[in-house]
Amino acid sequence: MGAVAQVTDAEFQAQVLQAPKPVLVDFWATWCAPCRMIAPVVDELQTELGDKVRILKMDIDANPQTPMQLGILSIPTLIIFKDGRPADRTIGYRTNLKADLRQKLESLL
Repeated sequence: MGAVAQVTDAEFQAQVLQAPKPVLVDFWATWCAPCRMIAPVVDELQTELGDKVRILKMDIDANPQTPMQLGILSIPTLIIFKDGRPADRTIGYRTNLKADLRQKLESLL
């Protein structure tokens, strides 16, 4: 598995809401230091769970429409989507984030 793919406002419906498996979307921006701390966690989850779930990143500066529709007020925000709907939302970086996200993703499989 390579780097985590980017998703745009235009692709969001098809790539996330219509996905047949759970999707974790990392909403981030280049200027956000905590977002850079989350990036390796998201990359590791992609490597470990990439065949079972879909993991994507969305740059909120380049794609403002979707974060606005989802009511994202602060970043980093990670949202897990299942069957086209948000199933879980995590805001900010914290210790044990990877284990927490992994458990939430696996519970949706």
